[in-house]
Amino acid sequence: MVESWGPVGGWMAAGFIVGTAWTLNHGVGLIYQTGAAWIDMAWAAGFGLFAASAASGDNVGKGLTNAFMAIIGGTLGGLILSFLG
Repeated sequence: MVESWGPVGGWMAAGFIVGTAWTLNHGVGLIYQTGAAWIDMAWAAGFGLFAASAASGDNVGKGLTNAFMAIIGGTLGGLILSFLG
């Protein structure tokens, strides 16, 4: 989609992929979580992409910035959800 439609195609692909995965995991009920702990999948995705980037020889400095932003985003998302629930 990115090759065909550029950045808009990337956003559409991300929405389809993430939206479908989220719906299968949470909407359909493949994942059922009990207790007060809440786990953010963005942390796993961010660190997984960092590890893949570092392993392929990319710029680790940029990857650390992205990993730091993933920590901030995951923490902020968890904090907001804790206020809602």
